[in-house]
Amino acid sequence: MADKTDVSFVGSIPENYDRYLGPAHFEPFADDLAGRVASAQPRGAVLETACGTGIVTKRLRERLPSSVRLVATDLSQPMLDYARAKLAEASVEWQQADAMALPFEASSFGAVACGFGVMFVPDKSIAFCETRRVLIPGGTFAFNVWDGFEGNACSRIVFETICTFFGRKEPEFLKVPFGFNDRSLIRRLLANERFDGIEIDPVTIKSISPTARDFAVGVVRGTPTGHEIQQRGIPFDEVVEAITLALTRVFGTNPFCADRRALVVTARAA
Repeated sequence: MADKTDVSFVGSIPENYDRYLGPAHFEPFADDLAGRVASAQPRGAVLETACGTGIVTKRLRERLPSSVRLVATDLSQPMLDYARAKLAEASVEWQQADAMALPFEASSFGAVACGFGVMFVPDKSIAFCETRRVLIPGGTFAFNVWDGFEGNACSRIVFETICTFFGRKEPEFLKVPFGFNDRSLIRRLLANERFDGIEIDPVTIKSISPTARDFAVGVVRGTPTGHEIQQRGIPFDEVVEAITLALTRVFGTNPFCADRRALVVTARAA
């Protein structure tokens, strides 16, 4: 979705993303986000945008009353298909949808949640406008984004290591997840689309993976970074090995443990 960057989560990417990155790097933040949505006690249905492999979806379903309708959407059909299959027993409505053109009527939802998806939307203003349109007055919008590389040293090391393979051209995809964390900008964009009560909460969670290699494999084979590596004819195993060594020198392994920092944003539809 990001301009000039291939962010297609296709092929084996959803499975590898869910297996290698999900438990350590996304599930703790999903627990936090789902808890905030549930605590807001939304008046009406709940919409999730950019649901990915269903990591936040699962926790929303567990936290919300069974009577609350939950609709999970994603632009990527492969990610949506994976999430639907994984949560086949859960009471969730699945629908492919672009966050910048939501196929729902105005004032349809009491809350909208988005876990680590806003960063990939080309035009945040349009996405926030659409979110406000489908929310009832007083409805809750809750989302999280990664803070910068300074708060996510393990990702900075991954980026710098892959750069050694790419020469002068940096890996494009890896910059996208960490490129939308300017607090003033976030506040301004939300306020411009008639949101108030805006709160931005920095949250640091310790991510623990079985090994540093698990994280390396997740980045290389579980994100569109793999497309960029493949396009350059670089063997995946070489990149995984280099990342593993670089991470191990700083964070160790068996298990691999590193702090991850995100910004958790909540706002109210004015």
